[in-house]
Amino acid sequence: MLAAKAQYDGCTSFLKAAIRWSAEAGGPSKGAPELHDMIAQCICSQYPELDIVKASTHFVRGSQPKAFAFALLDFMDKCYPGEGDLAIARGVLMYLAAGNLRDANCLMDELKEQSVSKQTQLPDTPLLEFIGYLLLTLERDALPLFRMLQQNYKSSIERDPSITELLDEIAERFYGVRRRSGLHSILGGMFKMMESGGAT
Repeated sequence: MLAAKAQYDGCTSFLKAAIRWSAEAGGPSKGAPELHDMIAQCICSQYPELDIVKASTHFVRGSQPKAFAFALLDFMDKCYPGEGDLAIARGVLMYLAAGNLRDANCLMDELKEQSVSKQTQLPDTPLLEFIGYLLLTLERDALPLFRMLQQNYKSSIERDPSITELLDEIAERFYGVRRRSGLHSILGGMFKMMESGGAT
């Protein structure tokens, strides 16, 4: 256990430094996507208890939604009931809050495909139903429909405060809706947390 933890610490420390260097050397402001993919895989494969929020942060900055889907399905095998659909929803919404509709759709497609190959089932919950409708809505200029979905699935959205804040970020990015004063982007908050205390 101690050896695995030491290996994990060494892997993430090196990759954090590499991400900072890549950003400072003129690459993407958040660091090279390939390095985020590597640190996400490191978190998933070497840490004794998977920190799915930390891993998700890096997967969203990376370029491998297929690997992200695999990690989420693995998390579902280990998590408490009711946590699996939240992890999936947060992953999709984090992509969307970053303006990445393509990989948000790809993540859901991969989850469906990989769940069939693993002979498992995705959670059948109102929250994931909402996510499916949301992805369709964001393909078009349909702010009234976006608002209607939020109202119709209000109880599911309110299961996790981060979902509401991510949706505010999505409304601003896709429809130009100014956010309520006093709210800060949960996406930015997660990323800043990773930068200051965890894996960047």
